[in-house]
Amino acid sequence: MAVDQVPIPREALPPRWGLAELCDDRFTYRHSCPPIELIAETTIADRSHPGLGICRCWELRYRYFLNDRAITESIGRVSTQRAAVDGLLECMHRIHDTVSAADDALAVGEVLDSVSLSDLVPNGLPASSE
Repeated sequence: MAVDQVPIPREALPPRWGLAELCDDRFTYRHSCPPIELIAETTIADRSHPGLGICRCWELRYRYFLNDRAITESIGRVSTQRAAVDGLLECMHRIHDTVSAADDALAVGEVLDSVSLSDLVPNGLPASSE
Protein backbone atom coordinates (compact mmCIF):
# COMPACT_ATOMS: atom_id res chain seq x y z
CA MET A 1 0.00 0.00 0.00
CA ALA A 2 1.31 3.40 -0.87
CA VAL A 3 1.74 5.76 2.07
CA ASP A 4 -0.76 8.20 0.57
CA GLN A 5 -3.43 5.48 0.19
CA VAL A 6 -5.72 5.28 3.23
CA PRO A 7 -6.31 1.65 4.31
CA ILE A 8 -9.92 2.25 5.40
CA PRO A 9 -11.97 4.95 3.66
CA ARG A 10 -13.39 7.56 6.03
CA GLU A 11 -16.98 6.67 5.11
CA ALA A 12 -16.41 3.06 6.22
CA LEU A 13 -15.26 4.06 9.72
CA PRO A 14 -17.64 3.93 12.68
CA PRO A 15 -18.32 7.27 14.44
CA ARG A 16 -15.43 8.87 16.40
CA TRP A 17 -12.73 6.80 14.65
CA GLY A 18 -10.01 8.40 12.57
CA LEU A 19 -6.64 7.66 11.02
CA ALA A 20 -3.85 8.63 13.42
CA GLU A 21 -0.73 7.27 11.67
CA LEU A 22 0.08 5.89 8.23
CA CYS A 23 3.40 4.37 7.11
CA ASP A 24 4.32 1.60 4.65
CA ASP A 25 4.41 -1.04 7.37
CA ARG A 26 2.12 0.42 10.05
CA PHE A 27 -1.20 2.19 10.40
CA THR A 28 -3.07 3.32 13.48
CA TYR A 29 -6.67 4.35 14.05
CA ARG A 30 -7.75 6.34 17.09
CA HIS A 31 -11.08 6.53 18.93
CA SER A 32 -11.95 9.54 21.04
CA CYS A 33 -14.03 8.08 23.88
CA PRO A 34 -13.01 5.72 25.31
CA PRO A 35 -9.51 6.78 24.24
CA ILE A 36 -8.06 3.83 22.39
CA GLU A 37 -5.84 3.15 19.39
CA LEU A 38 -5.95 0.13 17.09
CA ILE A 39 -2.62 -0.62 15.44
CA ALA A 40 -1.66 -2.86 12.51
CA GLU A 41 2.06 -3.35 11.94
CA THR A 42 4.17 -5.78 9.95
CA THR A 43 6.36 -8.07 11.99
CA ILE A 44 8.47 -11.19 11.54
CA ALA A 45 6.33 -14.34 11.26
CA ASP A 46 8.47 -16.15 13.82
CA ARG A 47 5.72 -18.51 14.96
CA SER A 48 4.53 -19.65 11.54
CA HIS A 49 5.30 -23.05 10.06
CA PRO A 50 8.45 -22.81 7.87
CA GLY A 51 6.75 -24.76 5.09
CA LEU A 52 4.28 -21.94 4.57
CA GLY A 53 7.03 -19.60 3.41
CA ILE A 54 5.66 -16.64 5.35
CA CYS A 55 8.44 -14.37 6.56
CA ARG A 56 6.30 -11.31 7.46
CA CYS A 57 2.82 -10.96 8.89
CA TRP A 58 0.64 -8.21 10.36
CA GLU A 59 0.21 -7.92 14.10
CA LEU A 60 -2.92 -6.22 15.41
CA ARG A 61 -2.68 -4.48 18.78
CA TYR A 62 -4.67 -2.02 20.82
CA ARG A 63 -3.40 0.73 23.07
CA TYR A 64 -5.35 2.34 25.85
CA PHE A 65 -4.41 5.06 28.26
CA LEU A 66 -4.54 4.96 32.06
CA ASN A 67 -3.64 8.15 33.85
CA ASP A 68 -0.19 9.07 32.51
CA ARG A 69 0.76 5.80 30.81
CA ALA A 70 -0.12 3.90 27.67
CA ILE A 71 -0.73 0.15 27.78
CA THR A 72 -0.45 -1.91 24.59
CA GLU A 73 -2.00 -5.38 24.23
CA SER A 74 -1.91 -7.83 21.33
CA ILE A 75 -5.10 -8.79 19.51
CA GLY A 76 -3.45 -11.30 17.17
CA ARG A 77 -1.64 -11.81 13.88
CA VAL A 78 -2.87 -12.19 10.33
CA SER A 79 -1.02 -13.06 7.15
CA THR A 80 -2.06 -10.25 4.81
CA GLN A 81 -2.56 -6.52 4.87
CA ARG A 82 -6.16 -7.00 3.68
CA ALA A 83 -6.82 -9.22 6.70
CA ALA A 84 -5.24 -6.56 8.94
CA VAL A 85 -7.57 -3.89 7.53
CA ASP A 86 -10.59 -6.18 7.91
CA GLY A 87 -9.51 -7.12 11.44
CA LEU A 88 -9.13 -3.51 12.57
CA LEU A 89 -12.47 -2.59 11.02
CA GLU A 90 -14.16 -5.50 12.81
CA CYS A 91 -12.58 -4.39 16.11
CA MET A 92 -13.78 -0.81 15.55
CA HIS A 93 -17.34 -1.94 14.90
CA ARG A 94 -17.34 -4.24 17.95
CA ILE A 95 -16.09 -1.43 20.19
CA HIS A 96 -18.60 1.02 18.72
CA ASP A 97 -21.51 -1.43 19.13
CA THR A 98 -20.75 -2.63 22.66
CA VAL A 99 -18.60 -0.23 24.69
CA SER A 100 -20.20 2.81 26.28
CA ALA A 101 -18.60 6.23 26.14
CA ALA A 102 -17.10 5.68 29.61
CA ASP A 103 -13.37 5.08 29.91
CA ASP A 104 -13.60 1.33 30.41
CA ALA A 105 -10.38 -0.40 29.32
CA LEU A 106 -11.58 -3.72 30.78
CA ALA A 107 -14.71 -3.69 28.59
CA VAL A 108 -12.63 -2.85 25.51
CA GLY A 109 -10.28 -5.74 26.25
CA GLU A 110 -13.20 -8.17 26.66
CA VAL A 111 -14.74 -7.02 23.37
CA LEU A 112 -11.45 -7.39 21.49
CA ASP A 113 -10.89 -10.85 22.97
CA SER A 114 -14.12 -11.93 21.26
CA VAL A 115 -12.91 -10.94 17.77
CA SER A 116 -12.01 -14.03 15.77
CA LEU A 117 -9.15 -13.32 13.40
CA SER A 118 -9.44 -16.84 11.98
CA ASP A 119 -12.56 -15.64 10.18
CA LEU A 120 -10.26 -13.38 8.13
CA VAL A 121 -8.25 -16.24 6.60
CA PRO A 122 -8.92 -16.46 2.87
CA ASN A 123 -10.90 -19.57 1.95
CA GLY A 124 -9.19 -20.23 -1.35
CA LEU A 125 -7.37 -18.74 -4.28
CA PRO A 126 -9.03 -15.89 -6.14
CA ALA A 127 -10.84 -16.96 -9.28
CA SER A 128 -8.75 -16.52 -12.38
CA SER A 129 -10.20 -14.66 -15.30
CA GLU A 130 -9.79 -16.70 -18.43
